[in-house]
Amino acid sequence: MSESAIPPRADRVTVTIEEELKNSYLAYAMSVIIGRALPDVRDGLKPVHRRILYGMWETGTTAGRGYKKSARIVGDVMGKYHPHGDQAIYDTAVRLAQDFSMRHPLIDGQGNF
Repeated sequence: MSESAIPPRADRVTVTIEEELKNSYLAYAMSVIIGRALPDVRDGLKPVHRRILYGMWETGTTAGRGYKKSARIVGDVMGKYHPHGDQAIYDTAVRLAQDFSMRHPLIDGQGNF
């Protein structure tokens, strides 16, 4: 490697590893909170809510059609849009069906939902 490829000392920024990790972790934590944990202002839904509703719409699970098993819906959503495990999808689907959790229930839970 030639000497011209290495930048001179004046162009380098010296940062301790502790300071860099602190700043990087804070930036990552804020992006997770804003991107996943807080509901969107436009519709009040989190990304996992949106994924479930879109997955249900895509499979034809609408108000005018018959019920489908929750395992089918969860499997489709997990396979296509949310590859992080089924527990979060089940919990979110149940929450979307509860009238005391949402202002208007978005899913009609049927049977032992």
